[in-house]
Amino acid sequence: MDLIRFVLVRPRVPENVGAAARVLRNFGHADWVLVDPERLDREAARRMAVGAEELLDGVPTVSTLDEAVKDCAWVVGTESRRVRGRPPLEPEGLATAMSEAAARGTTALVFGGERDGLRAGELARCDALSRIPSRGPQPSLNLAQAVAVYAFALRPGAREPRPAPESRPASADDAELLRVEAALRDALAAGGFLRGPERHAVRDLSRTLRRAQLTHREARLWIAAMRRVARREMA
Repeated sequence: MDLIRFVLVRPRVPENVGAAARVLRNFGHADWVLVDPERLDREAARRMAVGAEELLDGVPTVSTLDEAVKDCAWVVGTESRRVRGRPPLEPEGLATAMSEAAARGTTALVFGGERDGLRAGELARCDALSRIPSRGPQPSLNLAQAVAVYAFALRPGAREPRPAPESRPASADDAELLRVEAALRDALAAGGFLRGPERHAVRDLSRTLRRAQLTHREARLWIAAMRRVARREMA
């Protein structure tokens, strides 16, 4: 079973998508998805997907990042620039971290489009960030090149997943954690903590809950508790 999903957000160059399909097949990956591809020319993509035409033809296409990662346990965004307060994992470090996270479920590795990469809101909703330590005046790689670097570093068998403790319940997925975040937002608003623009408060607080690796039951409990608090504050 694949434990990593490659997510390409707003790809606009069909040759990059075809080349990405080829390198994913080269290194044994099959779980990938395109988010809002810009007028993708499938025939141009197929010319680059030598030996991976079936993988290209079957790639799911969704409208939003939320749809692409809703059943994932860990979401990692790729970014060539450094983001203050969020030290990035390099590919090798990410491979090690994924071995530890494998028992929790699928990891989504998210790539931005060629034009503007991942936007601020997309980076903020990722649980962690990763970057390729390139050198020189050109820090960013071509999209297909970046996919190739990670596809190799995270190839099946490169890092053996660590078995989950027998008593550890399954972790909440991204969709559940977004519901926790929404319930937290409502409770903070009802209690008067959010009096002006939200800025980063809810996202920063919910990130601590994501690091706690909530189980399904714990996520439901947090949602129920915060909804009760919000109703009481509004009464």
